[in-house]
Amino acid sequence: MYLMVFAFWLMSTGANAHQRGVDFYQQHKYADAITTLEQAIQTEQAGTPEYKESALMIGQSYYMLSQGPKAISWLEKLRDSNEANYMLGYAYLQAGQPARSEVAFARLFNLPPDSAGAHLMAGQMMLKQEYETQALVEIHKALAIDPKLPQAHYLLGINGIYRGRFDEAEAELKQEIAINPAFAMAWYRLGDVYARREQFERAIPNLERAVWLNPDYSGPYILLGKCYFKQRNLMNAEGILRRGLALDPKNTSAKYLLGQTLVAEGKTQEGKALLEQIHQTQVPPLEKK
Repeated sequence: MYLMVFAFWLMSTGANAHQRGVDFYQQHKYADAITTLEQAIQTEQAGTPEYKESALMIGQSYYMLSQGPKAISWLEKLRDSNEANYMLGYAYLQAGQPARSEVAFARLFNLPPDSAGAHLMAGQMMLKQEYETQALVEIHKALAIDPKLPQAHYLLGINGIYRGRFDEAEAELKQEIAINPAFAMAWYRLGDVYARREQFERAIPNLERAVWLNPDYSGPYILLGKCYFKQRNLMNAEGILRRGLALDPKNTSAKYLLGQTLVAEGKTQEGKALLEQIHQTQVPPLEKK
């Protein structure tokens, strides 16, 4: 009888600890969540929903506290979970284990490990968190397996733009377009390279192609409007910027460029009103009257 009462008490205590840990996690008190859930999981049976939730939240809490290596042992218990594999990919990188990171990202996207697709996705995920060295290794592995793999050269081109290596970016984006000519983002970013060099006559045709391929994305419209403005082709700049703003009404860059364009065209009242609107939204709250 005593053993039954003790077992019931132990289970009740674990259940209470589990709920307290969940509450701490939801309140973003991650250190408290770790302590409480590590206590709770000792009384939970492996494989049960409670055990899985505890393990996931402990791993997530370590991850949110930027202690990725400590999250690994908990997240590895949940390899069938997308959330766990997402965090595992980055936790392995923090622990200096890029090969295991690639495997975690392969699981995340249901790709065979060491396939071209797995290396490409790993590279893309690594670039998102600025693990540039590891990402470039993965992307080049992908291209070694499949030299015509779509979006691999695009990622290398994007990395080149962000690093200010425009010659490299141009070459990679041209290779991407040769492989994947219907990919609007490659045309857009090639136009971006030329715009950054102030080669507007070369930027415009590529940006136009991006717009024609994907007329619902505002980015190429806005950059195209900027190119027209720089060329003093104000009528085209106004028209294309209005179309960009119709797609993305809160885009401050587009509003600013349109305001400048309207003022330059002599539509002073509308242009200044638009520029003043931007100024008002950017004034710190305490300065607003």
